Amino acid sequence: MKLQLALDLVNIPQALELIKEVEDHIDIVEIGTPVINKEGLKAVDAVKAAFPNLEVLADVKIMDAAGYEVSNAAAAGADIVTILAQAEDSSIKGAVEAAKKLGKKILVDMIAVKDIKTRAAELDMLGADYICVHTGYDLQAEGKDSFEDLRTIKSVVKNAKTAIAGGIKFETLPEVIKAQPDLIIVGGGITSKEDKKAEAAKIQKLIKEGVIA
Repeated sequence: MKLQLALDLVNIPQALELIKEVEDHIDIVEIGTPVINKEGLKAVDAVKAAFPNLEVLADVKIMDAAGYEVSNAAAAGADIVTILAQAEDSSIKGAVEAAKKLGKKILVDMIAVKDIKTRAAELDMLGADYICVHTGYDLQAEGKDSFEDLRTIKSVVKNAKTAIAGGIKFETLPEVIKAQPDLIIVGGGITSKEDKKAEAAKIQKLIKEGVIA
């Protein structure tokens, strides 16, 4: 299991400062959609230049022109690029093909998908590297979590790795670990804490213990 730090509500200098604090305790850093919308792909470029040893995910949430979008994100230094599960199959295929050519990976975001089981099986066949169950901000506010959806995805996926995102924090981590995703994505569970380094270390430790168990 890997730990991914999601950065959503920061600018580039704040992102660099935050990553520096926790870099020893994370595997992947995600430049979130709000950051890319505000700063552009130069945010990805800046982070990859400053932290070449970390994997960088560009959360561009592609919906169309997938090959082109993947190429742009990869050129900025992204190792992993996101596309929405709601996109056309041809777009998913285009993203996967472009990523493979460039030695990058595709994470498919299942946000707002109603038939999780069917779509996860289709995405697996289409060659997704990661399939991510994602409870967005608005649903988190209604008390929704992703654990059951993750178990559903794991029951049908044969090739893709699984990821989980949305409101995960230290307190809910044991339940996440029980479902054994390949990638655990934590945002505010780290970034909202005063001692971010200590929180990231605590979360990483629990994840590593979970792997052993």
